[in-house]
Amino acid sequence: MAVTRDEAVAVLTAPGSGFEVAPAVVGGIEMRVWARAPSSLRDVLVGTRAYGDRDFLVHGDERWTFAEHLELVAGLAQWLTARGIAKGDRVAIAMRNYPEWIVTFWATQAIGAIAVPLNAWWTGPELRYAIEDSGAALVVADGERWIRLAADLAELGVPAVVVRASAEEAAGIDGVAAVPWSALDAELDRSAPLADVPIEPDDDATIVYTSGTTGVPKGAVSTHRNHVTTYLNTAFAHALGATLAKAARPPEQRERRRPSFPPCSLMTYPFFHIGGLNTLYLSTGFGVKVVLQFKWDLEEALGLIERERITTLAVVPTLLRQVLESPLLQEHDVSSLGTLSSGGAPVPPDLVERIDRDFADAAPSNGYGLTETTGAATLNAGREYVEHATSVGRTFPVTDVRVVDPETGADAAEGGVGELWFRGPSVARGYWNKPDATAQSFTDGWFHTGDLGFVDGDGFVSVVDRLKDVIIRGGENVYCAEVEATLVTHPGVADAAVVGVPHHELGEEVAAVVVAVDGHEPDVDDLRAHVAARLAYFKVPAHVLVRREDLPRNATGKVLKRELRDEVGARLAPKR
Repeated sequence: MAVTRDEAVAVLTAPGSGFEVAPAVVGGIEMRVWARAPSSLRDVLVGTRAYGDRDFLVHGDERWTFAEHLELVAGLAQWLTARGIAKGDRVAIAMRNYPEWIVTFWATQAIGAIAVPLNAWWTGPELRYAIEDSGAALVVADGERWIRLAADLAELGVPAVVVRASAEEAAGIDGVAAVPWSALDAELDRSAPLADVPIEPDDDATIVYTSGTTGVPKGAVSTHRNHVTTYLNTAFAHALGATLAKAARPPEQRERRRPSFPPCSLMTYPFFHIGGLNTLYLSTGFGVKVVLQFKWDLEEALGLIERERITTLAVVPTLLRQVLESPLLQEHDVSSLGTLSSGGAPVPPDLVERIDRDFADAAPSNGYGLTETTGAATLNAGREYVEHATSVGRTFPVTDVRVVDPETGADAAEGGVGELWFRGPSVARGYWNKPDATAQSFTDGWFHTGDLGFVDGDGFVSVVDRLKDVIIRGGENVYCAEVEATLVTHPGVADAAVVGVPHHELGEEVAAVVVAVDGHEPDVDDLRAHVAARLAYFKVPAHVLVRREDLPRNATGKVLKRELRDEVGARLAPKR
């Protein structure tokens, strides 16, 4: 018998069910929550005892089981406590996607400390800003980040643990207490019990930094409730998808299934992004084997899919296109793939069509969310995604969406375009030490996304434009104000504006228009080097155009970006 989506949702969320939805007051606001959600991420970690000797982490030739991981976490939690790191203290993590990243994250959650993931692509000044702003009591960094940070940590007096670095790299510099991970590892008591620390759902769990429209990064503070809500959202989505898929099959086919492979994910999102962080704790809690790469390499990735029998591949649209268009795809057995997911930037519909056409047993998936929503606030997957390829999907049962007219602040007309606002137990509580920025972006629990969109009659959300001045380059957010503020510190620049220009693989890339100081002729390469010395590489303009006349502005002095974008497009267009 056919089952509608609404009927399936009603059964799954009914009182007494595994995904029961109930009212609760969160931050003084009544909203719907998952009644049976774990109380904290620590509870999620404790549940991994059930997975024992099942493979958990694969990194090159290294292979760790869930039991080995839990022993390391418990030992590191004890080590942190012995060194004075307590509930509420901040521990900054600055490294690539190494296994030690995961162990450090879970050890902070086990003792009620707050993990502060730092963007591994940031420059030294960017890293220092977040360490100072968060008041980190400890930094755990790999050798590359340690080199960038050592002098700053010495000045700040912040101790560090240095991961996967040579003895020379890990040596103390000017009084910094730098402990090599190898030395720490030798000290750990692998028989130590997991710390028994009372952690409430609304205690802070993470501070994840996101660039701001003013050029100053903001640390979005997510609680344990925020993260476990995202955890349950994903579990619910899988349960709903399975229910609908089974109901859609003819009775004689309902017991016939594709070959079964143990769940395994190739980790391509960096852990310091909310999407990567979500994948980390979702994989941990659901017993999913995680395969890590030192850096993205398409040929290696395809080899890993075949060797490890990877079932889920989640990548930004740029990399998804690489996979789907590569002739190497035909040289590898990728039949284990059950989900091809993308996000972090708009997903071109042709990629969805291609997955549906070329992968008989793999379903496409996409979601929409931000750091401030602690991951996906909507999800579009499977047949619904194929049929609504331009939509980011529908909200979860505990998430509300509003479409707000940015001029009046009132709800837009039904089906009309406005700014998307979200509210629910996954929405972060605000920005760390930034009450003004929090007040501007959060209203009575609603987060203002800065994206324009609409909701159709069936509840499908579509994003049509951006209200915030942000460029999405290969899944990385580049806030124009930050790059503009850096450009105008160059002595030859009087004014600057940054816009996004289309790019086939990256989606967009950064273009800058600078007004030269009278009597100066700024060198384009010098301007790019000036930005590269201060900001992460993905924020460096790919194109720099110099002009003598003032930037086009409206009566209030705001740069007319649309007009400027047309001008940049014309100047960059191939000459005929």
